[in-house]
Amino acid sequence: MTFKTLDDLTLTGKRVLIRSDLNVPFSDNHEISDDTRIAASLPAIRRAMASGAAVMIMSHLGRPKAGIFQEEFSLAPIAKRLSKLLDTAVPLIKDWVSGVDVAPGQVVLLENCRMNLGETENDDALSKKMALLCDVFVNDAFGAAHRAHASTHGVAQYASECCAGPLVVEEVRALTQALASPKKPLVAVVGGAKVSTKLTILLELAKKVDHLVVGGGIANTFLLAKGKNIGGSLAEKDLIHEASAVIDRIESRGGKIPLPHDVVCAKVFGPDAEPTKKHIDELNDDDLILDFGSETMGQIAHILEHAGTIVWNGPVGVFEFDQFSNGTRTLSNSIAQSAGFSIAGGGDTIAAVTKFGVTDKINYISTAGGAFLEFLEGKVLPALDILEKRAIKTK
Repeated sequence: MTFKTLDDLTLTGKRVLIRSDLNVPFSDNHEISDDTRIAASLPAIRRAMASGAAVMIMSHLGRPKAGIFQEEFSLAPIAKRLSKLLDTAVPLIKDWVSGVDVAPGQVVLLENCRMNLGETENDDALSKKMALLCDVFVNDAFGAAHRAHASTHGVAQYASECCAGPLVVEEVRALTQALASPKKPLVAVVGGAKVSTKLTILLELAKKVDHLVVGGGIANTFLLAKGKNIGGSLAEKDLIHEASAVIDRIESRGGKIPLPHDVVCAKVFGPDAEPTKKHIDELNDDDLILDFGSETMGQIAHILEHAGTIVWNGPVGVFEFDQFSNGTRTLSNSIAQSAGFSIAGGGDTIAAVTKFGVTDKINYISTAGGAFLEFLEGKVLPALDILEKRAIKTK
Protein backbone atom coordinates (compact mmCIF):
# COMPACT_ATOMS: atom_id res chain seq x y z
CA MET A 1 0.00 0.00 0.00
CA THR A 2 1.58 3.26 -1.17
CA PHE A 3 0.44 6.78 -0.44
CA LYS A 4 1.95 10.18 0.30
CA THR A 5 3.04 10.97 3.84
CA LEU A 6 3.94 14.16 5.69
CA ASP A 7 7.55 13.63 4.58
CA ASP A 8 6.45 14.25 1.00
CA LEU A 9 4.77 17.62 1.61
CA THR A 10 5.69 21.14 2.66
CA LEU A 11 3.36 22.46 5.35
CA THR A 12 4.88 25.84 6.19
CA GLY A 13 2.32 28.62 5.98
CA LYS A 14 -0.37 26.26 4.68
CA ARG A 15 -3.82 25.51 6.05
CA VAL A 16 -3.66 21.90 7.20
CA LEU A 17 -6.79 19.90 8.01
CA ILE A 18 -6.04 16.76 10.04
CA ARG A 19 -8.68 14.05 10.38
CA SER A 20 -7.87 12.44 13.73
CA ASP A 21 -9.66 9.68 15.61
CA LEU A 22 -10.51 11.26 18.96
CA ASN A 23 -13.50 9.00 19.62
CA VAL A 24 -12.54 8.19 23.20
CA PRO A 25 -14.54 6.45 25.95
CA PHE A 26 -16.10 8.37 28.83
CA SER A 27 -16.93 7.44 32.40
CA ASP A 28 -20.42 7.73 33.89
CA ASN A 29 -19.68 11.32 35.02
CA HIS A 30 -18.61 12.22 31.46
CA GLU A 31 -14.88 12.30 32.15
CA ILE A 32 -12.47 10.88 29.57
CA SER A 33 -11.65 7.39 30.85
CA ASP A 34 -8.91 6.51 28.34
CA ASP A 35 -7.04 9.06 26.20
CA THR A 36 -5.00 6.51 24.20
CA ARG A 37 -6.43 7.72 20.90
CA ILE A 38 -5.79 11.36 21.76
CA ALA A 39 -2.17 10.62 22.65
CA ALA A 40 -1.73 8.62 19.44
CA SER A 41 -2.95 11.61 17.41
CA LEU A 42 -0.40 14.07 18.83
CA PRO A 43 2.61 13.39 16.53
CA ALA A 44 0.77 14.56 13.39
CA ILE A 45 -0.63 17.62 15.16
CA ARG A 46 2.71 18.60 16.68
CA ARG A 47 4.52 18.16 13.39
CA ALA A 48 2.07 20.40 11.53
CA MET A 49 2.27 23.06 14.25
CA ALA A 50 6.08 22.95 14.30
CA SER A 51 6.09 23.42 10.53
CA GLY A 52 4.29 26.73 10.90
CA ALA A 53 1.00 25.50 9.48
CA ALA A 54 -2.45 26.76 10.40
CA VAL A 55 -3.81 23.56 11.90
CA MET A 56 -7.41 22.37 12.04
CA ILE A 57 -8.26 19.06 13.74
CA MET A 58 -11.40 17.19 12.72
CA SER A 59 -12.93 14.16 14.46
CA HIS A 60 -16.16 12.40 15.33
CA LEU A 61 -17.35 11.31 18.76
CA GLY A 62 -20.04 8.69 19.17
CA ARG A 63 -23.13 8.62 16.95
CA PRO A 64 -24.95 11.96 17.25
CA LYS A 65 -27.99 12.86 15.18
CA ALA A 66 -26.90 14.90 12.18
CA GLY A 67 -28.13 18.45 11.70
CA ILE A 68 -28.48 19.49 15.33
CA PHE A 69 -26.01 20.30 18.12
CA GLN A 70 -26.01 17.81 21.01
CA GLU A 71 -23.99 18.72 24.06
CA GLU A 72 -23.40 15.11 25.08
CA PHE A 73 -21.50 14.51 21.83
CA SER A 74 -19.50 17.74 21.94
CA LEU A 75 -15.72 17.60 21.58
CA ALA A 76 -15.34 20.16 24.39
CA PRO A 77 -13.70 17.63 26.77
CA ILE A 78 -11.36 16.61 23.94
CA ALA A 79 -10.35 20.24 23.35
CA LYS A 80 -9.58 20.59 27.05
CA ARG A 81 -7.41 17.44 27.08
CA LEU A 82 -5.63 18.47 23.85
CA SER A 83 -4.87 21.88 25.34
CA LYS A 84 -3.19 20.18 28.29
CA LEU A 85 -1.25 17.65 26.23
CA LEU A 86 -0.10 20.22 23.64
CA ASP A 87 0.56 22.87 26.28
CA THR A 88 -1.30 25.45 24.25
CA ALA A 89 -4.89 26.63 23.96
CA VAL A 90 -6.96 24.55 21.52
CA PRO A 91 -10.19 26.48 20.83
CA LEU A 92 -13.26 24.47 19.85
CA ILE A 93 -14.95 25.82 16.71
CA LYS A 94 -18.67 25.06 16.66
CA ASP A 95 -19.71 26.27 13.19
CA TRP A 96 -16.85 25.59 10.84
CA VAL A 97 -18.02 24.11 7.54
CA SER A 98 -18.16 27.48 5.74
CA GLY A 99 -14.76 28.68 6.97
CA VAL A 100 -12.28 28.68 9.86
CA ASP A 101 -10.12 31.55 11.10
CA VAL A 102 -6.78 30.11 12.23
CA ALA A 103 -3.31 31.63 11.92
CA PRO A 104 -0.05 29.83 11.04
CA GLY A 105 1.37 28.11 14.11
CA GLN A 106 -2.03 27.94 15.78
CA VAL A 107 -4.34 24.96 16.21
CA VAL A 108 -8.11 24.64 16.56
CA LEU A 109 -10.45 21.69 17.05
CA LEU A 110 -13.54 21.49 14.87
CA GLU A 111 -16.77 20.37 16.55
CA ASN A 112 -17.94 16.78 16.03
CA CYS A 113 -18.01 16.22 12.27
CA ARG A 114 -20.88 13.72 12.55
CA MET A 115 -23.21 16.53 13.57
CA ASN A 116 -22.97 17.80 9.98
CA LEU A 117 -25.70 16.76 7.56
CA GLY A 118 -24.19 14.51 4.92
CA GLU A 119 -21.13 13.36 6.88
CA THR A 120 -21.94 9.66 7.10
CA GLU A 121 -23.47 9.70 3.60
CA ASN A 122 -20.16 10.96 2.16
CA ASP A 123 -22.09 13.89 0.70
CA ASP A 124 -20.31 15.49 -2.25
CA ALA A 125 -21.21 19.08 -1.38
CA LEU A 126 -20.05 18.70 2.22
CA SER A 127 -16.84 17.00 1.09
CA LYS A 128 -16.04 19.90 -1.23
CA LYS A 129 -16.66 22.44 1.56
CA MET A 130 -14.26 20.53 3.82
CA ALA A 131 -11.66 20.47 1.05
CA LEU A 132 -11.95 24.27 0.63
CA LEU A 133 -10.93 24.73 4.27
CA CYS A 134 -7.41 23.54 3.61
CA ASP A 135 -4.37 23.44 1.37
CA VAL A 136 -3.41 20.01 2.72
CA PHE A 137 -5.66 17.26 4.06
CA VAL A 138 -4.01 14.73 6.39
CA ASN A 139 -5.87 11.54 7.25
CA ASP A 140 -4.49 10.27 10.54
CA ALA A 141 -7.66 8.46 11.65
CA PHE A 142 -6.99 4.79 11.01
CA GLY A 143 -9.83 3.89 13.38
CA ALA A 144 -12.28 5.45 10.90
CA ALA A 145 -10.53 4.25 7.73
CA HIS A 146 -13.21 1.64 7.03
CA ARG A 147 -15.86 4.36 6.76
CA ALA A 148 -16.52 6.15 3.46
CA HIS A 149 -17.58 9.39 5.13
CA ALA A 150 -17.11 12.99 4.02
CA SER A 151 -14.38 13.58 6.60
CA THR A 152 -12.45 10.42 5.75
CA HIS A 153 -13.07 9.78 2.06
CA GLY A 154 -14.90 12.61 0.30
CA VAL A 155 -12.59 15.41 1.45
CA ALA A 156 -9.57 13.44 0.21
CA GLN A 157 -11.08 13.41 -3.27
CA TYR A 158 -11.22 17.18 -3.51
CA ALA A 159 -8.40 18.56 -1.31
CA SER A 160 -5.57 20.22 -3.23
CA GLU A 161 -3.09 17.88 -1.57
CA CYS A 162 -3.66 14.93 0.71
CA CYS A 163 -1.55 12.39 2.56
CA ALA A 164 -1.56 9.82 5.33
CA GLY A 165 -0.59 10.90 8.83
CA PRO A 166 2.08 9.11 10.90
CA LEU A 167 -0.45 7.06 12.87
CA VAL A 168 -2.04 5.67 9.70
CA VAL A 169 1.42 4.90 8.28
CA GLU A 170 2.43 3.04 11.43
CA GLU A 171 -0.87 1.14 11.68
CA VAL A 172 -0.59 -0.10 8.09
CA ARG A 173 3.06 -1.06 8.59
CA ALA A 174 2.35 -3.07 11.75
CA LEU A 175 -0.71 -4.85 10.36
CA THR A 176 1.07 -5.67 7.13
CA GLN A 177 3.98 -7.11 9.08
CA ALA A 178 1.57 -9.25 11.08
CA LEU A 179 -0.24 -10.68 8.04
CA ALA A 180 1.71 -10.24 4.82
CA SER A 181 4.95 -11.84 5.96
CA PRO A 182 4.44 -13.05 9.53
CA LYS A 183 6.99 -15.02 11.46
CA LYS A 184 5.48 -18.44 12.15
CA PRO A 185 3.60 -19.80 13.99
CA LEU A 186 0.92 -17.15 13.47
CA VAL A 187 -1.60 -17.11 16.32
CA ALA A 188 -4.82 -15.08 16.31
CA VAL A 189 -6.80 -14.37 19.48
CA VAL A 190 -10.38 -13.25 18.83
CA GLY A 191 -12.79 -12.62 21.68
CA GLY A 192 -16.15 -10.94 21.91
CA ALA A 193 -19.80 -11.56 22.52
CA LYS A 194 -20.99 -12.69 19.09
CA VAL A 195 -19.76 -14.87 16.27
CA SER A 196 -22.03 -12.92 13.89
CA THR A 197 -20.01 -9.71 14.25
CA LYS A 198 -16.72 -11.49 13.58
CA LEU A 199 -17.69 -14.46 11.43
CA THR A 200 -16.05 -13.22 8.23
CA ILE A 201 -12.78 -12.41 10.00
CA LEU A 202 -12.83 -15.82 11.71
CA LEU A 203 -13.30 -17.58 8.38
CA GLU A 204 -10.53 -15.49 6.81
CA LEU A 205 -8.12 -16.04 9.70
CA ALA A 206 -8.79 -19.77 9.59
CA LYS A 207 -7.14 -19.74 6.14
CA LYS A 208 -4.01 -18.02 7.42
CA VAL A 209 -3.26 -18.71 11.06
CA ASP A 210 -1.61 -21.73 12.62
CA HIS A 211 -3.69 -21.48 15.80
CA LEU A 212 -6.91 -19.63 16.57
CA VAL A 213 -7.86 -18.77 20.15
CA VAL A 214 -11.50 -17.73 20.58
CA GLY A 215 -12.98 -16.25 23.75
CA GLY A 216 -16.17 -14.90 25.27
CA GLY A 217 -19.51 -15.64 23.65
CA ILE A 218 -17.68 -16.67 20.47
CA ALA A 219 -16.03 -19.53 22.36
CA ASN A 220 -19.41 -20.60 23.73
CA THR A 221 -20.84 -20.92 20.22
CA PHE A 222 -17.81 -22.98 19.23
CA LEU A 223 -18.35 -25.21 22.29
CA LEU A 224 -21.94 -25.79 21.13
CA ALA A 225 -20.56 -26.76 17.73
CA LYS A 226 -18.50 -29.40 19.53
CA GLY A 227 -21.60 -30.74 21.26
CA LYS A 228 -20.87 -29.30 24.70
CA ASN A 229 -23.49 -28.12 27.18
CA ILE A 230 -22.86 -24.45 27.97
CA GLY A 231 -25.81 -23.98 30.32
CA GLY A 232 -27.37 -20.54 30.02
CA SER A 233 -24.21 -18.93 28.64
CA LEU A 234 -24.26 -16.28 25.90
CA ALA A 235 -24.05 -17.93 22.47
CA GLU A 236 -25.57 -17.88 18.99
CA LYS A 237 -27.17 -21.25 18.43
CA ASP A 238 -28.15 -20.38 14.86
CA LEU A 239 -24.45 -20.03 13.94
CA ILE A 240 -23.27 -23.45 15.08
CA HIS A 241 -22.84 -24.56 11.46
CA GLU A 242 -20.63 -21.52 10.71
CA ALA A 243 -18.55 -22.16 13.84
CA SER A 244 -18.07 -25.75 12.72
CA ALA A 245 -16.88 -24.49 9.33
CA VAL A 246 -14.21 -22.37 11.02
CA ILE A 247 -13.11 -25.34 13.14
CA ASP A 248 -12.96 -27.66 10.13
CA ARG A 249 -11.04 -25.13 8.06
CA ILE A 250 -8.27 -24.60 10.58
CA GLU A 251 -8.03 -28.22 11.71
CA SER A 252 -7.78 -29.38 8.08
CA ARG A 253 -4.62 -27.29 7.88
CA GLY A 254 -3.17 -28.85 11.02
CA GLY A 255 -4.02 -25.88 13.21
CA LYS A 256 -5.60 -25.77 16.65
CA ILE A 257 -8.55 -24.05 18.29
CA PRO A 258 -7.95 -24.58 22.01
CA LEU A 259 -11.51 -24.50 23.34
CA PRO A 260 -11.85 -24.42 27.14
CA HIS A 261 -12.06 -27.67 29.07
CA ASP A 262 -12.29 -25.89 32.41
CA VAL A 263 -14.22 -22.68 33.01
CA VAL A 264 -15.23 -20.19 35.68
CA CYS A 265 -18.99 -19.80 35.83
CA ALA A 266 -21.76 -18.23 37.89
CA LYS A 267 -25.53 -18.40 38.29
CA VAL A 268 -26.04 -14.71 37.51
CA PHE A 269 -24.22 -12.04 35.52
CA GLY A 270 -22.98 -9.12 37.57
CA PRO A 271 -20.09 -7.62 39.55
CA ASP A 272 -21.15 -9.50 42.70
CA ALA A 273 -21.62 -12.90 41.03
CA GLU A 274 -20.09 -15.82 42.89
CA PRO A 275 -17.45 -17.60 40.75
CA THR A 276 -17.35 -21.40 40.55
CA LYS A 277 -14.68 -23.42 38.74
CA LYS A 278 -15.98 -26.36 36.72
CA HIS A 279 -14.93 -28.80 34.04
CA ILE A 280 -16.78 -28.08 30.81
CA ASP A 281 -18.63 -31.41 31.08
CA GLU A 282 -19.94 -30.57 34.56
CA LEU A 283 -22.06 -27.53 33.73
CA ASN A 284 -25.68 -27.30 34.84
CA ASP A 285 -28.36 -25.74 32.68
CA ASP A 286 -28.35 -22.55 34.77
CA ASP A 287 -24.56 -22.01 34.70
CA LEU A 288 -23.10 -19.01 32.88
CA ILE A 289 -19.55 -19.30 31.53
CA LEU A 290 -17.81 -16.01 32.35
CA ASP A 291 -14.12 -16.92 32.08
CA PHE A 292 -11.67 -19.61 31.03
CA GLY A 293 -10.16 -21.83 33.72
CA SER A 294 -6.49 -22.03 34.70
CA GLU A 295 -5.80 -25.35 32.94
CA THR A 296 -7.14 -24.05 29.63
CA MET A 297 -5.19 -20.81 30.02
CA GLY A 298 -2.05 -22.86 30.68
CA GLN A 299 -2.55 -24.57 27.31
CA ILE A 300 -3.14 -21.23 25.58
CA ALA A 301 -0.09 -19.71 27.31
CA HIS A 302 2.03 -22.55 25.89
CA ILE A 303 0.80 -21.80 22.35
CA LEU A 304 1.52 -18.09 22.77
CA GLU A 305 4.96 -18.75 24.23
CA HIS A 306 6.03 -20.44 20.99
CA ALA A 307 4.27 -18.01 18.63
CA GLY A 308 6.20 -16.08 16.02
CA THR A 309 3.40 -13.55 15.47
CA ILE A 310 0.32 -12.80 17.59
CA VAL A 311 -2.75 -10.83 16.49
CA TRP A 312 -5.08 -10.06 19.39
CA ASN A 313 -8.62 -8.67 19.35
CA GLY A 314 -10.88 -9.24 22.35
CA PRO A 315 -10.78 -10.78 25.86
CA VAL A 316 -11.52 -14.39 26.77
CA GLY A 317 -13.80 -13.58 29.71
CA VAL A 318 -15.69 -10.83 31.53
CA PHE A 319 -12.47 -9.20 32.72
CA GLU A 320 -14.30 -6.07 33.91
CA PHE A 321 -15.34 -8.15 36.96
CA ASP A 322 -12.23 -9.09 38.96
CA GLN A 323 -13.47 -12.57 39.85
CA PHE A 324 -13.71 -13.37 36.13
CA SER A 325 -10.54 -11.59 34.99
CA ASN A 326 -7.88 -14.27 35.51
CA GLY A 327 -8.24 -15.68 32.01
CA THR A 328 -7.73 -12.34 30.28
CA ARG A 329 -4.96 -11.44 32.75
CA THR A 330 -3.11 -14.65 31.89
CA LEU A 331 -3.72 -14.00 28.19
CA SER A 332 -2.34 -10.44 28.49
CA ASN A 333 0.75 -11.56 30.39
CA SER A 334 1.40 -14.48 28.04
CA ILE A 335 1.28 -12.23 24.97
CA ALA A 336 3.48 -9.67 26.72
CA GLN A 337 6.07 -12.32 27.61
CA SER A 338 6.08 -13.99 24.21
CA ALA A 339 9.12 -13.44 22.01
CA GLY A 340 6.81 -13.23 18.98
CA PHE A 341 5.78 -9.97 17.33
CA SER A 342 2.47 -8.94 18.93
CA ILE A 343 -0.20 -6.54 17.74
CA ALA A 344 -3.38 -5.78 19.68
CA GLY A 345 -6.45 -3.79 18.65
CA GLY A 346 -10.00 -2.96 19.68
CA GLY A 347 -11.54 -1.05 22.57
CA ASP A 348 -11.90 -3.99 24.98
CA THR A 349 -8.41 -5.16 24.12
CA ILE A 350 -6.89 -1.76 24.86
CA ALA A 351 -8.83 -1.70 28.14
CA ALA A 352 -7.39 -5.11 29.07
CA VAL A 353 -3.87 -4.10 28.08
CA THR A 354 -4.21 -1.03 30.30
CA LYS A 355 -5.81 -2.86 33.22
CA PHE A 356 -3.15 -5.54 33.37
CA GLY A 357 -0.22 -3.18 32.85
CA VAL A 358 1.27 -4.68 29.68
CA THR A 359 1.02 -1.64 27.40
CA ASP A 360 4.78 -1.29 26.96
CA LYS A 361 5.22 -5.03 26.37
CA ILE A 362 2.95 -5.32 23.31
CA ASN A 363 4.90 -4.58 20.11
CA TYR A 364 2.09 -2.55 18.57
CA ILE A 365 -1.26 -1.40 19.95
CA SER A 366 -3.73 -0.39 17.27
CA THR A 367 -6.15 2.44 18.03
CA ALA A 368 -8.75 0.86 15.76
CA GLY A 369 -11.57 -1.61 16.24
CA GLY A 370 -13.64 -2.14 13.10
CA ALA A 371 -10.86 -0.94 10.78
CA PHE A 372 -8.42 -3.27 12.53
CA LEU A 373 -10.66 -6.27 11.87
CA GLU A 374 -11.49 -5.31 8.30
CA PHE A 375 -7.81 -4.84 7.46
CA LEU A 376 -7.10 -8.30 8.88
CA GLU A 377 -9.95 -9.65 6.80
CA GLY A 378 -8.31 -8.26 3.67
CA LYS A 379 -11.05 -5.74 2.87
CA VAL A 380 -10.36 -2.49 1.04
CA LEU A 381 -10.59 0.40 3.52
CA PRO A 382 -12.17 3.37 1.66
CA ALA A 383 -10.17 6.09 3.41
CA LEU A 384 -6.87 4.37 2.58
CA ASP A 385 -7.97 3.49 -0.92
CA ILE A 386 -8.60 7.13 -1.86
CA LEU A 387 -5.21 8.18 -0.46
CA GLU A 388 -3.57 5.53 -2.60
CA LYS A 389 -5.49 6.58 -5.72
CA ARG A 390 -4.60 10.24 -5.17
CA ALA A 391 -0.93 9.34 -4.76
CA ILE A 392 -0.96 7.39 -8.03
CA LYS A 393 -2.78 10.20 -9.86
CA THR A 394 -0.21 12.84 -8.84
CA LYS A 395 2.86 10.79 -9.79
